[in-house]
Amino acid sequence: MAGQSSLIFISGGVRSGKSRFAEILAGKSEAKYSGQLHYVAAGQPSDHEMKERIMRHQQDRELSGLNWRTWEIPRNLSPFSTVLTKNDIVLLDCLTTLLNNEFFHEDGQWECDGFPEMIVTKIMNELNQVTQQARTFIVVSNEVHGEAILDEGLVFTYAKVLGQLHQAIVKEADYAYLVEAGVPIMMKGEGSP
Repeated sequence: MAGQSSLIFISGGVRSGKSRFAEILAGKSEAKYSGQLHYVAAGQPSDHEMKERIMRHQQDRELSGLNWRTWEIPRNLSPFSTVLTKNDIVLLDCLTTLLNNEFFHEDGQWECDGFPEMIVTKIMNELNQVTQQARTFIVVSNEVHGEAILDEGLVFTYAKVLGQLHQAIVKEADYAYLVEAGVPIMMKGEGSP
């Protein structure tokens, strides 16, 4: 339907090719709607490995031939949604990093009663604001639920919250993909975005 926003969810393991696939989809959407491409980078250069990953993603965007406008937003997407127009294409890379930043914004907050529910509500509200303002919103996330996770502590709480976010996003999404070994597998949706 013309003028309608589209939400696309892409998950996969680390270095599965999900970011590259997301960038390709964003480029196709940009060509279709002639909107501005926005890249929301949630990562913060906290260590050498993260600095290298950020630099690799920046180089990939430069070599793509697409005109990206990059935003460094480690948390709190709400203010960003106000700069968007109805033809804009937004790629958030990635939800797991955004969630991580929310978890550790204040020491020990993840242990407080009600934190998991509060953070799911907060992030979903922010994602919905971006979805409503943009033509296409692509959310990239890591798939961490294939690993054994102890039934206690920080890792369990994080994985639980991430799983709740994934389910909530996929419920709202027009398209959902799982990327494995560079191959996108459509899990929800028909046709192509």
